[in-house]
Amino acid sequence: MRTRNCLFLLLWVLFDGGLLIPLQPQPQHTLAAEPRENVLHLPGRRFHFHRVKRGWVWNQFFVLEEYMGSEPQYVGKLHSDLDKGEGTVKYTLSGDGAGTVFTIDETTGDIHAIRSLDREEKPFYTLRAQAVDIETRKPLEPESEFIIKVQDINDNEPKFLDGPYVASVPEMSPVGAYVLQVKATDADDPTYGNSARVVYSILQGQPYFSIDPKTGVIRTALPNMDREVKEQYQVLIQAKDMGGQLGGLAGTTIVNITLTDVNDNPPRFPKSIFHLKVPESSPVGSAIGRIRAVDPDFGKNAEIEYNIVPGDGGNLFDIVTDEDTQEGVIKLKKPLDFETKKAYTFKVEASNLHLDHRFHSVGPFKDTATLKISVLDMDEPPVFSKPLYTMEVYEDTPVGTIIGAVTAQDLDVGSSAVRYFIDWKSDGDSYFTIDGTEGTIATNELLDRESTPQYNLSIIASKVSNDHQEDKVNVLINVLDVNEFPPEISVPYDTAVCENAKPGQTIQIVSAADRDLSPAGQQFSFRLSPEAAIKPNFTVRDFRNNTAGIETRRNGYSRRQQELYFLPVVIEDSSYPVQSSTNTMTIRVCRCDSDGTILSCNVEAIFLPVGLSTGALIAILLCILILLAIVVLYVALRRQKKKDTLMTSKEDIRDNVIHYDDEGGGEEDTQAFDIGALRNPKVIEENKIRRDIKPDSLCLPRQRPAVEDNTDIRDFIHQRLQENDMDPTAPPYDSLATYAYEGNGSVAESLSSIDSLTTEADQDYDFLTDWGPRFKVLADMFGEEESYNPDNVT
Repeated sequence: MRTRNCLFLLLWVLFDGGLLIPLQPQPQHTLAAEPRENVLHLPGRRFHFHRVKRGWVWNQFFVLEEYMGSEPQYVGKLHSDLDKGEGTVKYTLSGDGAGTVFTIDETTGDIHAIRSLDREEKPFYTLRAQAVDIETRKPLEPESEFIIKVQDINDNEPKFLDGPYVASVPEMSPVGAYVLQVKATDADDPTYGNSARVVYSILQGQPYFSIDPKTGVIRTALPNMDREVKEQYQVLIQAKDMGGQLGGLAGTTIVNITLTDVNDNPPRFPKSIFHLKVPESSPVGSAIGRIRAVDPDFGKNAEIEYNIVPGDGGNLFDIVTDEDTQEGVIKLKKPLDFETKKAYTFKVEASNLHLDHRFHSVGPFKDTATLKISVLDMDEPPVFSKPLYTMEVYEDTPVGTIIGAVTAQDLDVGSSAVRYFIDWKSDGDSYFTIDGTEGTIATNELLDRESTPQYNLSIIASKVSNDHQEDKVNVLINVLDVNEFPPEISVPYDTAVCENAKPGQTIQIVSAADRDLSPAGQQFSFRLSPEAAIKPNFTVRDFRNNTAGIETRRNGYSRRQQELYFLPVVIEDSSYPVQSSTNTMTIRVCRCDSDGTILSCNVEAIFLPVGLSTGALIAILLCILILLAIVVLYVALRRQKKKDTLMTSKEDIRDNVIHYDDEGGGEEDTQAFDIGALRNPKVIEENKIRRDIKPDSLCLPRQRPAVEDNTDIRDFIHQRLQENDMDPTAPPYDSLATYAYEGNGSVAESLSSIDSLTTEADQDYDFLTDWGPRFKVLADMFGEEESYNPDNVT
């Protein structure tokens, strides 16, 4: 308490003398100090025209945490310079914890804490104080803010928030090797006293590890700790506050430390000699035994590589490492034969793959052992003298001809006789037979190379003494060709020649194919047939490389004269006996541009205008088809509705329906029917009976009204139409009545070519040559025509 009072007095002197500036200075008010401890002087009221000596402000109190006294803990006192001790001033307290944690005496200004406080829960409280006049209830001075700090005591032990810990350190590490750093946290105030000053120590784990008291770093304390001796360590660490002094609080944690492996141990074979027994029938590539070297290390440091040291028969075997068990697996590289060699002896070496240079001084990290392999005798099948037999035979060879033989032998001690037969699965059609004792193979049917050029037989040889012991070999029989087929053109060619072709141009290159198996160097020759060699339009040039070229012999070809040419080509081979064939090639004449590019090869293109597109051609053809369909439909209807002639009398004033296939001449044509009957209105006044097919009852003649003179023909036709529609005596079916009015004669006369006196042959198209080069094709088409000779096939 004396120390605290001295501190308060020193601060008052510093502030009053101007050495310190208060946290919340109020220069406009008069400040006074009361000679009591923990007194907060509130600024006084401001007086005009008076200079007041500035006081000091002490705005911070301290209260002890975890106070366990029976009375409320005294905190401090508020005092105003305007309080003269007459009881006219009232003190109020507001802010953090006012009324619940802290109370104030309204008259004296004394502040007390009414409950125990925890600094770790809340380290300080901010409150506001004010002096009020009791009578007027008005503030005597502005509200002042101050802080009450909770003073710490050592009530929290250090805690390891990250524990328990797991760490590792390589085995054989030197003293002082870093392992791990631990850290303890103390909730007490680290700025006040030694409550939060932590010191570390090891309670369990000596003499293997040590810890730095201040930093908590754990290090090794013994050299060359061996994982193979002890791998796991559990260390108990203590953290104590108060600097480790008596009375401090402590916390503990566990650190589990593992020694990691290093390659400090070489592999070792448990014995120096290994014995294996292997049957001679073991297949190549099979595993015949296992050996193992022991390495106390772990993981990749225990990985072992096995090798065979060159020695007696070591080249017949191989050794590989089983990655799961680290064993050496011995495998057979070549077949064993008890009759040839009965035992093999060689050395096997085991070594580490991953070496540590720190332990080279210990010695070589490898070991060797001797391996002895004994071969066991087995009853083996016979063995063929060759792994594969190849034979040849000409097609059409007579049945029973021997083409070859196979040989098998029993190599076991006390050998047995061998029997041969053909596996039926490989020769289901029985083209061949085999002698069961001698192994000779002969033909059983006539062979055809073009049908089957090669046969693959499986020949089985078995012991007579034990037919379960058998061996199999493949026999390839090649059927040799006999020249029996002539050569032919390899593919059908679509050959074309331009109308503007020149002599000597090659228009097609052809090649030949022969169904026979042609020997190496087979040559084909090409030539024209004798009948085509007389005045030929084309010729054949043999290039002497099994190809030939078709060349032109004329200067220009005309599609209108001849569209197709047929060229017979004779092809001959060079085998014995010589075979030949005549192949006819079809050559079309096409229209080409000046560069020789084909423009059109169609026949109808000759008669169409130049430049007419394919779409226009299709449209024209569709129109023609539609017209043909209409004509056919019309003829069918005519046949179906054929009736008697409606009018036969010339005196009948009704229309004559006349059908004809030529174009009429309109009103000017008086040959078709008498138009005067239509123009004479007097004639129609006569009553006539219709000459249609009559019903049972007789139809009386109808009275028609007279038509005025000079009535237009169209009005007349309209009137006649109405009469027929309204006629009650008409039969219950339609009759045909046509009324034609073509109009006046055309100035251009008829456009029909039916009655034309001239024909296309009479036309002269020489004027087309005067129209320039663009109409050259038309001039050629309609110029001089060459007669077509159907007998010319070349």
